[in-house]
Amino acid sequence: MARLVARRVRGESGMVTAELATALPVLVLLAFVAVAAVGVGQARVRCADAAREAARTIARGDPDAAPRLVRAVAGHGASVLNTGSGSASKSASGDTTVTVRLRLRPVSWLPPVTITETAVVATEPTGASAQGPP
Repeated sequence: MARLVARRVRGESGMVTAELATALPVLVLLAFVAVAAVGVGQARVRCADAAREAARTIARGDPDAAPRLVRAVAGHGASVLNTGSGSASKSASGDTTVTVRLRLRPVSWLPPVTITETAVVATEPTGASAQGPP
């Protein structure tokens, strides 16, 4: 009986190595996908920050600096989408809305991911209305 157990154990040597060799490519692929997902998450945060900064800049009265600021914050692939009449729209309530779009290709063999973030801020008063009551 002891000989049968010893023979069986010797016959299964290397099974762990074979199983690991089979599972290792899947684990590497999962790690690669996780790193790409983190990159997409970071790009989304950068895009949201860029939309917020551009909306603030436009609300303060400097719409020409918004596209440059978006590219500086979100990266060179980012663009300010036209919402309304220009790069930002002012609603009836006096809010400024800016939408930023970023096309990202986290993995070269997959199609690109488009990230879109929108920011809405209150338009600041300008000129005589900014001074307030005497």
